[in-house]
Amino acid sequence: MVGMSIAQTRQISGVFSFRKAGAGLLLGAFALLACGCGQGGGPPARPPATVTVMHPLQETVTDWEDFPGRLQSPESTNIQARVSGVITETPFKEGALVQKGDILFVIDDRPFKADLDNKKATVAKDAAQVDLTNAQLARTQRLLQTKVVDQQDFDIAEANYRQAQAQLQADKAAQEASELNIEWTRVQAPITGLVSKINVTVGNQITGGVGNGTALTTLVSVDPLYCYVPVPERTLLTYQVYARKTGMTVRDAKIGSAIQLENETDFPHKGVIDFIDNSVDPDTGTVQVRGVFQNPDEFLTPGMFARMRIEGGGPYKALLVPDEAVGTDQNERFLLVVDGSNTVESRRVQLGRLFGDMRVIDDGITPADRVVINGLQMARPGATVTPEEAPVASPSPAPEPAASTMPAASTTPAASATPAASATPAASATPAASTTPVASTTPAASATPAASAAPAASTTGTGS
Repeated sequence: MVGMSIAQTRQISGVFSFRKAGAGLLLGAFALLACGCGQGGGPPARPPATVTVMHPLQETVTDWEDFPGRLQSPESTNIQARVSGVITETPFKEGALVQKGDILFVIDDRPFKADLDNKKATVAKDAAQVDLTNAQLARTQRLLQTKVVDQQDFDIAEANYRQAQAQLQADKAAQEASELNIEWTRVQAPITGLVSKINVTVGNQITGGVGNGTALTTLVSVDPLYCYVPVPERTLLTYQVYARKTGMTVRDAKIGSAIQLENETDFPHKGVIDFIDNSVDPDTGTVQVRGVFQNPDEFLTPGMFARMRIEGGGPYKALLVPDEAVGTDQNERFLLVVDGSNTVESRRVQLGRLFGDMRVIDDGITPADRVVINGLQMARPGATVTPEEAPVASPSPAPEPAASTMPAASTTPAASATPAASATPAASATPAASTTPVASTTPAASATPAASAAPAASTTGTGS
């Protein structure tokens, strides 16, 4: 190293020595790692994933459909007077419930009383005329027998008597009309119901008569009330099949129904279907259906928006699992099931109605299957897992709608893979008929997380 000092030469030699020592250490470390790998045989195997499983719940269920509609009074009337005059009294409270026959308006009856007195006097005069002509007729008849008068005089006397009788009858009818006018000065409620506001106050002249008479107020009945809903044609066909089992038409079957208002849940107002229109609207593909509901406390008001739930079929056995356990693969639905060797398999299923958080499985599983309900991300088809069984509570019970005359559908217990095959959902995609299928269940046995399916309590829920 020409031109370098002894110190610089030693410094360069130290650097090379340090690098050689570091390389040796690295080689030793790699050798130790290689030795350790050879002795251990790789990292330890991961234990099977733990998942929660359950046996499908067995329940007796009933399908329902939801439809939007409006409440309507069976009877409504515009109150008008039959006679003209001046209003003197309005003896009712606006917005109150009035009974049939209650007086709503009083019209000044003095002109009508004077007219009645005139008619009575006319009738009395006619009665006197009848007596006079009757006496003349009798006298003429005696004279005719003695040949004092001829036949013409007798005929005139007889005609005068008949004319007097006819005049008496006409004036009696006029008197009855005057008596009716006095009666009509008391405008009465023709039906029992809620009365509206007063349109004409005391002291105002009104015009009587039908058509162009003065509108005094309106009156609507409130107990019972109707609810009209548009039902899709496909759903109507389901009802017809349901009713045909009893040999009755849908109109005569009195299918159970229930309604709820905007601020209500669980459809607390019970009724039955009492009318179905005679034709389907070709523009919307729907038919008008009417439910009738008792309203003794006047809680329901005509014109309110309501959702009506209609029974879609008789009770049937079904298997239910949590809806969140159902997976989607393109257009197919599946459940992850753990077999006897704790291996996960994917099972294609056919879905039924939704009961709260529980989904009816129409086909694809049996009551003995163990369905994965938790840990779905760790459960892969073909993988081995550690299952932990857990009971699942049934959906919360809901009140049953009014009893229908329809009998329960005869079904076999849900021991096969197609427990709910007898109930076909009646949902329809028909436009202008916003429907949400729902369902109701009837109590079965108590739930037990065992190898057999666990029956549970009765439920009702929204379907989809």
